[in-house]
Amino acid sequence: MGQVFTGVMRAIWKGALTFGLVNVPVKVYSAIEDHDVPLHQVHAADGGRIRYQRICELDGEVVPYADIDKAYDDGERTVVLTAEDIAALPAERSREIEVVEFVPSDQIDLLTLDKAYYLEPDSTSPKAYVLLRQTLEQTERTAVVRFSLRQKTRLAALRVRGDVLVLQTLLWADEVRTASFAALDEPVKISAKELELSASLVESFSSDFDPSEYVDEYQQELRTLIDAKLEKGDAIDTAETFGERAEQDRGGEVIDLMAALKASVERSRAARAEKDSPEKAG
Repeated sequence: MGQVFTGVMRAIWKGALTFGLVNVPVKVYSAIEDHDVPLHQVHAADGGRIRYQRICELDGEVVPYADIDKAYDDGERTVVLTAEDIAALPAERSREIEVVEFVPSDQIDLLTLDKAYYLEPDSTSPKAYVLLRQTLEQTERTAVVRFSLRQKTRLAALRVRGDVLVLQTLLWADEVRTASFAALDEPVKISAKELELSASLVESFSSDFDPSEYVDEYQQELRTLIDAKLEKGDAIDTAETFGERAEQDRGGEVIDLMAALKASVERSRAARAEKDSPEKAG
């Protein structure tokens, strides 16, 4: 699939992607956008907008953003770091995305993936860009890179999506918690029949993933509520807007695992059959 860059997309960073002696000038764009309905806080009594101010604890004065520096407090002393101090750090001055190594793609733990960015070739000839893209595809490798963005040194995975190189920042190893749960320390016996039914349930839900089939229902309902309030005024009956809610899950613990598995398989098969029926398709 190809990505189309429109005028709305603005580069947030410009530099060069380097591996060995190869230098690929690139522009960096955020690959995602927030679709949440923007909300702000108001005074419930009169609807007045609530705003926050930056107040100095020593003199009680409102401090302009331009006069704010950063500081580190070790519990006894405070070290102030000015904007000039931060800008002087070598990593922050770097305008390179440096390839550290190429690794098998399946070695990148999905848990470590963070924000995603598109890379656009920023030169008259995209040959070096295309060469790197095709090399990654052919070797089924992901490039682990290091770069600086917004005053932080970051590790990232460089991979291919369609005909575009994608940079996805990685969490550092010490940022990922180790999971240890007492309930899993005790041995659990799973029967062959339970495993068979569970596998059957998985099979009944199996499909090719199409993310476009899923929508953020909460944001859709929030927009519906807002539109209804704009049309009818503040005194709106939520039930009138959304209709009756589906019966909520009562959340009781399932005691009979076998029965639950059987019921789930049957329900999933029935739903799949209804979805695939000619009447439904028509």
